[in-house]
Amino acid sequence: MSERLSAHVLLLIGDQAEVTTPHRDHTDPERVPVERLIRETGIPRDELAGAELVAIVDADGRLERFERA
Repeated sequence: MSERLSAHVLLLIGDQAEVTTPHRDHTDPERVPVERLIRETGIPRDELAGAELVAIVDADGRLERFERA
């Protein structure tokens, strides 16, 4: 069973985005490829920093995909 969590893109560093969720705050953000976020959400790269998303997490706690909030 999957879980839906709020997610926030803090910033972009090269080809990686730092994303926070209720389980990973700004002191330990999740690193996600920018290309993946663009592909899954349709949000352009120049609009990703600061974007509010929904993270779909599987039963093992792995990020399955992202959606627009």
